[in-house]
Amino acid sequence: MLRNLILPFLKGAAMGAANVIPGVSGGTIALITGIFERLINAIKSFDGEALKLILKGEFKAFFSHTDFFFLVYLFAGIFAAIVSLARLLEFLFQNHPMHVWSFFFGLVMASVYFVGKTVKNWHLATIISFITGTGIAVSISLLTPASEDQSFIYLFLCGVVAICSMILPGLSGSFVLVLMGNYQLVMIDAVNNFDLGILIPVAIGAVAGLIVFSRFLSWLMNRFPDSTIALLSGFILGSLSILWPWKDEITRQFGDKVKVVAYDWQLPNLDSDFALAVVFIILGILSIAITEIWAGKKKKA
Repeated sequence: MLRNLILPFLKGAAMGAANVIPGVSGGTIALITGIFERLINAIKSFDGEALKLILKGEFKAFFSHTDFFFLVYLFAGIFAAIVSLARLLEFLFQNHPMHVWSFFFGLVMASVYFVGKTVKNWHLATIISFITGTGIAVSISLLTPASEDQSFIYLFLCGVVAICSMILPGLSGSFVLVLMGNYQLVMIDAVNNFDLGILIPVAIGAVAGLIVFSRFLSWLMNRFPDSTIALLSGFILGSLSILWPWKDEITRQFGDKVKVVAYDWQLPNLDSDFALAVVFIILGILSIAITEIWAGKKKKA
């Protein structure tokens, strides 16, 4: 019982830590730690049946139907990590950015292999899916931010796209909002001023996107499991362009916050900093490899 409480919390904490890192998605960690499909199915289960169970007062059946306690412990871990690690990661990014980027570059690079190897049958469709996912993720990192748009439909679309990108491995919700031109409008101005005229259409879009997209992903996972995992593996591979350690960030001021809007990639100099960065990349690879080996032994046991 204790294991059922601790593991979702720890995996949630890992997702929360990933969400703090610029350009990294908690969905990547969910996929790496093996809870992605369970998370999608749990979100999808908040449906008409769940509502009927609540109205009938059948709370035990409701908790079982929605995998409720899994979600509670998972989101508790996410919240705890965001609150506790935000300052630490901010310090590390300010003082040792190359080393942090290098560690996560190695971690995500290894994840491409370990997630990709769960594809049972590599064929033309899975290869095309993998290439497509990679291309989409890389293209997003190269896009030029759009201009601000306050129309209801566009704000609704921002909510849909932002929540979907938070679920998808390799894509960052806040980074997508920057690209759509509405990061300052939504995340700073509207939140700080509690502007319901902006927040309501975004929230409606987020809820609608979460409900529809979770069902769509669940359908894909059930109908085309290999192609879906290949596509998600491609998203993870494409996100390496954002995690590349040797780059300069192109930033824009949003009120009192500075957000990354693009990157200027560079080739590394073969010096001591490069050697140390390689060490951190290897540490990132080993952290995933050791986790996968340990998980494999637990399954066999």
